[in-house]
Order: sequence, then structure tokens, then C-alpha cells
Amino acid sequence: MSVQDIRAFNRFYTNVIGALDYGRHLYAPYTLTESRVLYELAHSPRTDAADLRAELSLDAGYLSRILNKFEQDGLVERSASEKDPRRRHIALTPRGREAAELLDERARETVGSLLGTVPPADRPRLAEAMRTIRAILGEGRGGEPPDVVLREPGPGDLGWIVQRNAALYAAEYGWNADYEGLVARIVADFAQDHDPHLERVWIAESGGGRPVGCVMCVRDEAPGTARLRLLLVEPDARGLGIGDRLVEAVVDFARGVGYRELVLWTNDVLSSARRIYQRHGFALVGEQPHRSFGKDLNGQDWRLDLHESGE
Repeated sequence: MSVQDIRAFNRFYTNVIGALDYGRHLYAPYTLTESRVLYELAHSPRTDAADLRAELSLDAGYLSRILNKFEQDGLVERSASEKDPRRRHIALTPRGREAAELLDERARETVGSLLGTVPPADRPRLAEAMRTIRAILGEGRGGEPPDVVLREPGPGDLGWIVQRNAALYAAEYGWNADYEGLVARIVADFAQDHDPHLERVWIAESGGGRPVGCVMCVRDEAPGTARLRLLLVEPDARGLGIGDRLVEAVVDFARGVGYRELVLWTNDVLSSARRIYQRHGFALVGEQPHRSFGKDLNGQDWRLDLHESGE
């Protein structure tokens, strides 16, 4: 592949998108970047400015100007965090949510029009090609995305969960060995005493037989309540929807065995995980600052009503 190949593809795809948007005013009255900001705010209602900058790779000054414009137009509200005044929470107003929903509806119609031109037999091949591009360019690595299956843990997998949690959170967030101890206790409790009908572990395994993710569903102290724990996806497997598949597996299992609600505890620095939980219907029900794992953190409790979300 050459530079010219990529440039030719960019021209082709830009023309496709431009043709679809001709006369439709897909983003009006906003720019493409402004529309992306609105989309992120609509799907991550407790987003900080820092989260937006990281997710959209925007210059801080440019993002600030966009947010100032949105605030003047009554689309967003900004407030300092009660727990950390250095962080700014951003939320859509009712008017802002209406604008985001209109843009989302236009986008769905436009993409639907594009998909309507593709024969059904060719759609799986198109989807696979898109996943390949995202995996190679989005994650900055070579090779094709692996075929991933979710399975029960085998010998050594529970130890892998402890080791990878400890290593990844130390590397990405600087958490100390206290976190490894917590994970080890959670895993040990499961291994020594769990009800296989009501509790389960999933390992996401790549086509090459390598574990690339995990999650647990265990009984909570509250009657009729399950707890989602230890969601993890390896860095080189992110962006492929594995986290969504793992959370979906927990939700489906918990609902299927009769739990009434599903809860989880996380920290607000784990912004990618929070977005996964939000996509699956979890609602933030409380947060509390704490000192753990060698860091000052803001813990969050999330809840999903399984009866309501299943209707």
C-alpha cells in the first residue's frame, strides 16, 4: 500500500459522503466538529471538557470556543465539579438534547440511504472491511481484527484476570498493588464459592486463542441484585466492540436468571467504560471521592433496572 492508495480512498469516500449530504444539510446549522461534540454530549451526559478533548482529539482552545458558543445558544450548561473544582462537567440542556436528536435522526437516515444501495449479500463483507480499517488505523497497529468469542474460564484464566487488571491499571492509571489485592480477593471469592446458576465469568478470546477481555457477574448483597465486576479489554483489542459484547453478556445473563437489577462500581477516570455502561442503559445513582490504589479518585455507583430495560 502507498500514500497514493490512502489518498485515493479518502477522495472516494469523501465524494460518497458528499453525495449523500447533497441538499440534505446534514449538520446545519453546525459544523461537522460541532456536531461531533453534540453527539458525545448526548451519549455521555456526565462528560468533562477533558474527556471531550481526549475522545475527539481537539485543541483545548478550539473546544472552549465551541462550548462557549453552545452555552450562549442555550445548548449546554457547564459547572465545576463539587468534588474537584479543576474539572468542568458539561451537560446538554433540553434545547441541546433536541438539537442532538435532530442531528442523530438525520445521520441515521443518511447512513440508511447509503446502506440501501448495498446488496444484502455484500453487507457482511462491507462491515468486515470497515472493522479492519478501524482496527489498523484507529488502534495504530498492523494486522486484521481478530475473531473474538466469549467463553467460560479455563485453567489459568482466573489468574490471568488478576495479572492483567493489575498490569493494565498500573500502566494506564498508575494504580498501586492495592488494586491487585482487591482483584485477587474478588477472583478468589468467586473461585472458592460461587453459584454457577447465578454467577458467571466470561473470557473474550481472539481467533488466535489469546484472552483479550473479561467480565464477571456475581450476586450482590441486596436481594435480587447482581453486580458487574472487572470489565477489561486489552489495549490492542479496543475499538472492536468487545467491551459492549461483554457487558451485553452480563445483562442478558442477569435478566435470564431472574435478577431484578444490575449494579456496578467504577471510577470517573474510566471514561471509555462509562460510555459502554451508558449505552447499555445504566444510570449513575451516586458518586463519592475516595483515596484508593495510591490515587485520589471519584467513585461512581451505576444501576440498571433489568425489568424496565427489558420491556
